[in-house]
Amino acid sequence: MAHLGVNIDHVATIRQARRTYEPDPVHAAAFALLGGADVITIHLREDRRHIQDRDVRLLRETVPTGLNLELSCELEIVHIACEIRPDQATLVPERREEVTTEGGLNVVGDPDRVRRAVETLHGVHIPVSLFIDPDLGQVEKSAELGVAAVELHTGSYALAKGENQLRELSRLLAAGRRVVELGMKLHAGHGLNYLNVQPVALIPEMRELNIGHSIVARAVFVGLRNAVAEMKQLIVQAT
Repeated sequence: MAHLGVNIDHVATIRQARRTYEPDPVHAAAFALLGGADVITIHLREDRRHIQDRDVRLLRETVPTGLNLELSCELEIVHIACEIRPDQATLVPERREEVTTEGGLNVVGDPDRVRRAVETLHGVHIPVSLFIDPDLGQVEKSAELGVAAVELHTGSYALAKGENQLRELSRLLAAGRRVVELGMKLHAGHGLNYLNVQPVALIPEMRELNIGHSIVARAVFVGLRNAVAEMKQLIVQAT
């Protein structure tokens, strides 16, 4: 059964809208874990638009299961990760003008930059995952870098409808199969919600699903603990 990684960035987004102290993502992590989250995922962006350095440090001290830190390949952020020592570092693309991550990391197009970040993280024994599009070339190049896992970007699947969504699911299946063949762990995330998560959870050997926005949005109405529990139940039912 795939683990559920709950991304709590958007709890911090609400806090930063008023530059105040609430809601605290550290508290959100505790409620997510009570609801059944296996992993807490956070993204420390260069512009600090939501998660702050203080959050990362406190979450490292208070999350007892798994802390997954998403970050760009910029050395400033990589060095913070080396200091904090998350249980997993997931390298993602990042543009300041984007609202949210728009696609996967281009490992094929910029292998040296990605390699430097991977080697720096590996130097302090942090397992690395690469967030990539479900493209076989990207999968192959990721394997060459010796990373532990690949997280397939599910944004195109989440936005597609009807037959287009089936085609996107087929891409995820093919890429996922190759990830496993090359000895890496298979993760997925981006745009997954309560209506589309189960087909992705059913992909063979899926190890981790990282979901944030839909859970936080649901939590507005039912509370975070219940929202996480509902998503976890969907994943359990699918597998």
